[in-house]
Amino acid sequence: MTARIGVLCGRVRVEEKALFLALRRRGATYDRLDEEQVRLSIGGPAPAFDVVLDRSIHHGRSMYALTILNQAGVPTVNSGRVAQVCGDKILTSVALQAAGLPIPRTTVAFTREAALQAIEAMGYPVVLKPMVGSWGRLLAKINDRDAAEAVLEHKETLGSYQHGIFYIQEFVDKPQRDIRALVIEDRLVGAIYRRADHWITNTARGGDAHPCPPSPAIERLAVGAARAVGGGFLAVDLLEHKEGMLVNEVNYTPEFRGFSEATGIDVADQVVDYLEAVAAK
Repeated sequence: MTARIGVLCGRVRVEEKALFLALRRRGATYDRLDEEQVRLSIGGPAPAFDVVLDRSIHHGRSMYALTILNQAGVPTVNSGRVAQVCGDKILTSVALQAAGLPIPRTTVAFTREAALQAIEAMGYPVVLKPMVGSWGRLLAKINDRDAAEAVLEHKETLGSYQHGIFYIQEFVDKPQRDIRALVIEDRLVGAIYRRADHWITNTARGGDAHPCPPSPAIERLAVGAARAVGGGFLAVDLLEHKEGMLVNEVNYTPEFRGFSEATGIDVADQVVDYLEAVAAK
């Protein structure tokens, strides 16, 4: 029996076009679930899909849609629990640390005063990150006390409870690059360097993608990080530190255009393989 696959997305980017093409090549039965139109009944009948792939760029929509689908018995890639953890940097750091993986020194504070004390104790420079966010947005590298006071006051004034919770990390002086590794289930697909003159190296912010030989250390950390957050189709970001690599973040709806261009790996085809395997379970 052919699996019926749903793809939850709003904007159709290069990655979604590649996924739809891979599905058509297989002769797969699939529907695009436009998140602008989708309605999910809590406690109602389950949607008629064997698996749903999440490609939404909106964390809240992803997390709630996947949670409702999972509760209704529909498998999803990734699960609602994975979306909840990976979409929140604090929960991600807690899961990574609990799994014994190396992460940058991190402190969470709940008031401006406590955050300033934490920054001073950690030592400048530090990086202040939003709890929820992607593409390197709203990151602040803080070099001195004046900057710390200004940024903390600004965030507190924004009003959202999320901006009133301060996620503070040491600044890792990486060599103008980071490493992004893609993992599907328990398998490393490959890795790339993301290089930039700026300290933020995300390709969404202008970083260039280059092939990265997948060493045993990269495989161990990437697969371990994916397991720590619940597994699935994930991107794991690693930082090169003088004392060894650190796991920085885990992305649960990874973009892969730059990855495929740099490595020649057909990520979309491998994702479809994974969807078919999940649907067959």
